[in-house]
Amino acid sequence: MTAGIIGATGYAGAELVRLLSGHPEIKNLKLSSVSYEGDAIENIYPNFLGRVSGRLVKAEEVIALSDVVFAALPHAVGEPFAAACMERKIHYIDLSADFRFDDNQKVYNAWYGKTYRYPELHKKSIYGLPELNRRKMKELAAEGSVIIGNPGCYPTGCSLGAFPALAKGLSCADRPVIVNSVTGISGGGREPSRAFHYPECADSVSPYKVGSHRHSPEIARNMAAMASSGGHTAPQVIFTPHLAPVNRGILSTVYIPLSEKWRVTPDDAAMPPSKEIEEKTACIRELYADFYRDEPFVRILPLGLTAATNRVRQSNYCDISVHMDLNGSTLIIASAIDNMIKGAAGQAIQNMNILYNFDEKSGLEMIPALF
Repeated sequence: MTAGIIGATGYAGAELVRLLSGHPEIKNLKLSSVSYEGDAIENIYPNFLGRVSGRLVKAEEVIALSDVVFAALPHAVGEPFAAACMERKIHYIDLSADFRFDDNQKVYNAWYGKTYRYPELHKKSIYGLPELNRRKMKELAAEGSVIIGNPGCYPTGCSLGAFPALAKGLSCADRPVIVNSVTGISGGGREPSRAFHYPECADSVSPYKVGSHRHSPEIARNMAAMASSGGHTAPQVIFTPHLAPVNRGILSTVYIPLSEKWRVTPDDAAMPPSKEIEEKTACIRELYADFYRDEPFVRILPLGLTAATNRVRQSNYCDISVHMDLNGSTLIIASAIDNMIKGAAGQAIQNMNILYNFDEKSGLEMIPALF
């Protein structure tokens, strides 16, 4: 197959180039970049020297010569390219927010300030979180060409962390789920806003867009879908992102109030965790492990080990650790992903593998880089 990448010179686009160049089913790459059209990819990213070469061409040429197209573009840019791919009957995997809300134009407009130019296209799209929509993606692909709305990086990590608890009814529906996430500065892209520049963020951790981050509706929608899948009430979600002075990775801490059935009443909350709390935590950890037993990229960590970004770096894994507070009333989930891989390019390739019935792990079996 030939894979096309529109927006190949951004951070997510460059990761697509790197990963797809080693994919066993991909024999050729066609690359496009508005900013560097006519230049060679190895001139922009010298790490590709001797491994990947190719002139950056117009997006239309990429679409005409490819069997599958990835788009790593700014929001509200990709719809015409998606339409061209549907006309050619090839799959289109979009890493922006343009197709993350299916055909819910109202939410997209409210949070991104844009309207759909091709409303009919959105009826052919599906949200590409494999652990939630794998079966639907396969069904749609069997019928014809598909548009995948690749999930946002924050929603991927925290949604996977909450999924089993919500689907199995562990959460208390009348109390909010609280999500605190910390991201690296690569999340700001190759042309970041001022807050993501080194002098602004070095030696400092700070929340940003408190109460107004545009991934909030995506996270809330995911958690509602997860609760609904088990016949349970959707929780309210409070999400706060934080910026940390690291290159890559997202760590999400998800606080899930437990339902009465799953709570533990300790003898003394001021003391270390009671045996009963430890036993309940172990029980929930086994529930998580069973829930994700067949998922190739979700790792439920042993008790006593806490999820950390350095153990998923440059991999498509999501590591999840299970904890409980001293009061026995709140499940605390730590979830770690690489924002550029499972949070962007790797998940996009995982979705391609699903659409084409490839081994889902193809091109993504790298062991995380420790340093």
